[in-house]
Amino acid sequence: MPTSPSSAAQAARKAVARQLHDLRREAGLTVVQLAAGCGWHYSKTSRIENAVTAPSAGDIRRWCAVTGAEDRAQDLIVHSLDAESMYRQWRDQVRAGLRHIQESRIQFFQDTALFRMYSAGLVPGLLQTEGYATAVLRIAAEVHALPEDDSTEAARARVERSRIVHEPGHRFVVVIEEGVLHCRVADTEAMAAQLGHLLAVGALPAVSLGIIPVEAARTHWPEETFHVYDDRMVSVELVSAEVTVTQPGEVAQYLATFERLRAMAVYGADARALILRAIDALR
Repeated sequence: MPTSPSSAAQAARKAVARQLHDLRREAGLTVVQLAAGCGWHYSKTSRIENAVTAPSAGDIRRWCAVTGAEDRAQDLIVHSLDAESMYRQWRDQVRAGLRHIQESRIQFFQDTALFRMYSAGLVPGLLQTEGYATAVLRIAAEVHALPEDDSTEAARARVERSRIVHEPGHRFVVVIEEGVLHCRVADTEAMAAQLGHLLAVGALPAVSLGIIPVEAARTHWPEETFHVYDDRMVSVELVSAEVTVTQPGEVAQYLATFERLRAMAVYGADARALILRAIDALR
């Protein structure tokens, strides 16, 4: 079975924890002795070394001072901050509202020439209609118990952002599982409009729309939704967080995975036939 994409962020956390653990061992200190020198309970040392608790900059400075490795502190602090920035809680992102999330990414999208998008659950945001987006974002507002449901405004902002699909200078390679076409997150009318929109947008010169049939012989398992922006960044959507991957080696892994998934998809007339079949199933 595939490893959750959150492993990239967790691996970064563990790398920092492992270096701190090694510094303690090299200094010949026990967990209790290290804790005493830092002025905290020994359980905190264990939590840090097991990557359960992320150390603060102050924690790292104390740790390095006690182990005689003050020259290592700054690098470890930077690595720790990088690890934590990889893993952003959805709760933190939606605090300013769903519309804010849509609008905050406009410039980033404008700066991206090649979008690669894979989804096993929903139509990717850049290909969503307003009705479908409203239904999806309304669910998000309920799931995250937002104090104010701005899903309608957020859907309009998402559709406005999606105009980039028609602008020159951008290409979109999209791969979805066939199940996306049958996932009824919206009412029949909105689903029909969304599927019709996929037929239209899939015919655009800048868009390559591939659909992996449910009966396809799998050479790769379904993955969590992920988007690759040029060759520089990957965003992976989990239940609890959005993981951002920027390390070239890890980005390359996602690109290779995307190509395996893309190779299983059908395109053109075959893809349109799957969409039409999904439209017929709505009746």
